Amino acid sequence: MSASVEEKSPAVKLSLMTLSAMVVGSMVGAGVFSLPSRFAQETGVAGALIAWTIAGAGMLMLAFVFQSLAMRRPDLDAGVYAYAKAGFGEYLGFFSAFGYWASACVGNVTYWVLIMSTIGAIWPALGDGDTLLAVVLSSIGLWAFFLLIKRGVKEAAAINRIVTVAKVVPILVFIVLALFYLDTEVFADNWGGADYAGSLFAQIRGTMLVTVFVFLGVEGASVYSRHAKRREDVGRATVLGFLSVFAIFASVTIVSYGIMPMGEIAELRQPSMAGVLEAAVGTWGKVFVSVGLIISVLGAYLAWTLMAAEVLYVAAKDDDMPRFLRRATPDDVPVPALVMSTVLVQLVLIITMFSDDAFNFALDLTSALTLIPFLLAAAFALKISLVADPLAQGESSARTLTVALLATLYTAFLLYAAGLRFVLLSFIIYAPATILFVMARREQGRRLFSPGELAICAVSIAGGVMGVIALAAGWIRL
Repeated sequence: MSASVEEKSPAVKLSLMTLSAMVVGSMVGAGVFSLPSRFAQETGVAGALIAWTIAGAGMLMLAFVFQSLAMRRPDLDAGVYAYAKAGFGEYLGFFSAFGYWASACVGNVTYWVLIMSTIGAIWPALGDGDTLLAVVLSSIGLWAFFLLIKRGVKEAAAINRIVTVAKVVPILVFIVLALFYLDTEVFADNWGGADYAGSLFAQIRGTMLVTVFVFLGVEGASVYSRHAKRREDVGRATVLGFLSVFAIFASVTIVSYGIMPMGEIAELRQPSMAGVLEAAVGTWGKVFVSVGLIISVLGAYLAWTLMAAEVLYVAAKDDDMPRFLRRATPDDVPVPALVMSTVLVQLVLIITMFSDDAFNFALDLTSALTLIPFLLAAAFALKISLVADPLAQGESSARTLTVALLATLYTAFLLYAAGLRFVLLSFIIYAPATILFVMARREQGRRLFSPGELAICAVSIAGGVMGVIALAAGWIRL
């Protein structure tokens, strides 16, 4: 078990303001700039309103779960991973850490794809961000950020606070201008959705993964819990960050339906928010949003790279990852974990060249990978609300039980909404990860698997094999 927050002496102690900025900085990224077309591809106004209501309520329950766990189990660092381990054992804790890390890395791929797609509007050789030239340029940026972050967490956190402010401004301007130019007749025509959207339930289900993606980062403060000045700041920052961006996300989606017909929004290239504003105010609107997007994406990339490395580092400190991942510089930068994160982003960037739709593929896979860590964290909160936990501080209440139950049901529904394709693709990524778990066990001279862990391993390998077969046979596609 890792040492408590008080026993550690990290190079940086983060305040409530800084933690909140990290949460907002993590959540406001590439996803918000893609919302208009992603929603228009699936649903009309009515479905979007219901989807945001479900997603907002469900993610708020998760935010409350992280807030509650931060107070009830202050001994646990890097929340998402630590909660799974404490509740369901080392192997599932390992899977939670790996899945959360992998989702952060795959999510970072969407940022580079979106940047290149944005520039591709004026430089056709970059295509939709998935050409060879786009991947080469993305790779250069990828390793440049590696060198920046290697300088230290303190410098990166300061940059993230500045970028968070800079990137929120164009989004707020978009919302205000879209409201000013909103056409009520167009909005009404988009109410029920286009013919291709299907039933209302199908429309809502189709938007679930994208809402997960844009809300990733709601748990960001818990990931940095070991750096917090005060433990209660972790929970407060989680809820403040969520409430700050929920209104932004929903507003960007809904006001877009009043500018263009749903079918036209669905066909816009990414970033679709730029196309919507161009239709409202002209070319300068597209340029304005595109510049804001690049600032936003670079800031989000910075925050998520930090979080990805942090999860691997803490898991290694707890002996759930190989020892080489626990090494850090005097400035508290876990360089081996940072290298491993950068390498995975590089590999997935190369894979995007073979995908039918690089941006949407990476976006949906990111959401699918994070569902297991979220589900295990919610289930842990439910467990300690139902069964006495000698390490938990404070008593369970009807409120904490209800919140944990709703969060668990919501994340279970998201797994269903993800569909078989992304479940199998997730297994392909999860299954080989067991090699790292075996390495850690061998370093400690321990038995590799208990009977229960062996069963979980068998399920993950079987799922990975099925996923590979499905890809080879063409049943599912990248």
